[in-house]
Amino acid sequence: MLHLSCPYCGPRDETEFAYGGEAHIARPPTGASDREWADYLFFRRNSKGIVFERWQHARGCRQWFNVARDNVTHEIRAHYCIDEEMPAIPDSEERL
Repeated sequence: MLHLSCPYCGPRDETEFAYGGEAHIARPPTGASDREWADYLFFRRNSKGIVFERWQHARGCRQWFNVARDNVTHEIRAHYCIDEEMPAIPDSEERL
C-alpha cells in the first residue's frame, strides 16, 4: 500500500485518495484539431521511472495535489500543491 502525504492534511494511507492521472498535461487551445484532442485525452507517456501524477484526497479535504513517484519501486519522491512548479528530481538509478 502506498502512503501519500496530503500537503493539506499530512500522511495518510492510499485508500483515502483517488488517482487522477498524469500531472502537468496542457489542455489544447480553442480550435485545436481532432488529433490534438485525441493526444490530450487518450495518450500518455507511460515511461518507466519517475512519473508525475495527480491525486485527490477524496476521503479527506478533497483537495488535488501532485506526487512524484517511481513507478518501478513505488517510492514517493515528492508531494506538492497543484499550483507549484514540478520539482527537479534526479533519477538515481539507471532504468532498462
